[in-house]
Amino acid sequence: MWLSGAKPGDEVSLKAFRKELIIEVRNEAGQAVLKYLVHRCWVSEYQAVPDLDANANAIALQHVKIENEGWERDTSFPEPEEP
Repeated sequence: MWLSGAKPGDEVSLKAFRKELIIEVRNEAGQAVLKYLVHRCWVSEYQAVPDLDANANAIALQHVKIENEGWERDTSFPEPEEP
């Protein structure tokens, strides 16, 4: 697993392996309406985008599965103003 600032071949310590994650849910106007704090996350599965063929009718999807040790909704997050 690569962490931000890491290069291929760099060692990753177990201390730096799990990260805190913030998930924001946005409305159609682009305003954040919900916020979740996800604790001690790590990527357990990664599937890269397949090679694309210009002659095929295909969709490129990237898949990342994130495991965690708990989550909570940030209730201090204010409700957005109407645009």
